[in-house]
Amino acid sequence: MSSESLNTGAMPDTLSYGEALRLAMRDALACRPDTIIMGQGVDDHKGTFGTTLGLAGEFGADRVFDTPLAEEGMTGIAIGAALNGLYPIMTHIRADFVLLAMNQIVNLAAKYRYMFGGCFEVPMMIRMVVGRSWGQGAQHSQSPQSLFAHIPGLIVVTPSSPRAILSTYAHAVRHVRNPILCIEHRLMYGLDFHMDEEMPADPLTSRRIRRGRDLTIVATSIMTLEAQRAARHLADFGIEAEIIDLHCVSHPDHDLIMDSVRRTGRLLVADTSWLPYGTAAEICRIVAERDPSALKAPVATLGMAPASCPTAKSLEDVFYPSLRDLVDRAARLVRGGNHGIPLPDERSMADVYKRFKGPF
Repeated sequence: MSSESLNTGAMPDTLSYGEALRLAMRDALACRPDTIIMGQGVDDHKGTFGTTLGLAGEFGADRVFDTPLAEEGMTGIAIGAALNGLYPIMTHIRADFVLLAMNQIVNLAAKYRYMFGGCFEVPMMIRMVVGRSWGQGAQHSQSPQSLFAHIPGLIVVTPSSPRAILSTYAHAVRHVRNPILCIEHRLMYGLDFHMDEEMPADPLTSRRIRRGRDLTIVATSIMTLEAQRAARHLADFGIEAEIIDLHCVSHPDHDLIMDSVRRTGRLLVADTSWLPYGTAAEICRIVAERDPSALKAPVATLGMAPASCPTAKSLEDVFYPSLRDLVDRAARLVRGGNHGIPLPDERSMADVYKRFKGPF
């Protein structure tokens, strides 16, 4: 972890994604008395998928408190709090609900610092939850990172590990004077991770998490985990994939991406959202503008099907990309359509990371 990290005490060998979020927010509350946590259910017995459990009892209802179903108004209150010296951490239990506060985030939070010549700043964190289960339907399943990454003044991160969460929060609450949107994938909350990974000095950047010679996989959020599983499968058949965790989708590390693509000559981008006009398209733009001659083959991309998310699990399994899709796309990129590599017999990441027993 970065030397600037908050004091979390002795870290265990493994830590869950959800517990890392709870620790990161607890330490923000402990080290900065101006930090507040607000959102629907942050103080109830479930604590937003367990990520805020115990914080209201420890730090009081004036610093950790529930909010009504009024996303635009509550986001406006959070922005006002940030303008007046507090550090709000605001939680939306679905990313879809943040769309109700677009005016506050896009027209106000993102622009205050610019419009007033740096005299006003909006340091705050907006948490939003994405990710599948089954039965969520079209209005509870969207992954809007590219919508917000498109806006100057906003920082958008998609942490793929507890270490990334702890480093990002520590840096954000101490140093970042812009609004940060932290997009969390709900399938990862209960997963345990080894805590031995290294983070870059600047947590708000991309990082290489696996070296390889045959292709580069640039991935976001849980697709970083899927890329690692795909890389292990491909390695059994002689294909070595390099993986870059994009992490900060609003500010990707252009040099890191290009260095990797120049060495491997092939690029696969795996995102948790739709492909048109999205994060995958932005990575393709970077390569096309900087050095398209580095590519030995056309870029491949993987994301959600270009449709609204279906409610039935059987259809949802087709809507979201699977490990099988990722392995096939990577193998085709390296060896062509008749690649001969057996594909994993798995069609639903929800059945791997969290086996849901019913809708939601």
